[in-house]
Amino acid sequence: MKARTLQDYKAQQMKAPGFKKAWRELDAEFELLESMLALRERAGMSQQRLAEMIGTQQPALSRLERGGFKKASLETLSKIADALNARLVVRMEPRH
Repeated sequence: MKARTLQDYKAQQMKAPGFKKAWRELDAEFELLESMLALRERAGMSQQRLAEMIGTQQPALSRLERGGFKKASLETLSKIADALNARLVVRMEPRH
């Protein structure tokens, strides 16, 4: 059996209207997560080191990276951005 990539799986699932709607509702969270992980990896920084820099524990950062952004404060996200030498951008856009 041929292994599928995440992109292949996502493309297949996006054909289902219910999945597509749910995915679109989480776009902002996925985008934030992907950018945070990419910046942390580019910096060669572990979760432990980032957690220390923002004044929290590694398990809390791990929960955040597994999708806990809804409960994250702007203050926490700003600290993460600063630690990763990034700029946090928050905006509202009309739904399509």
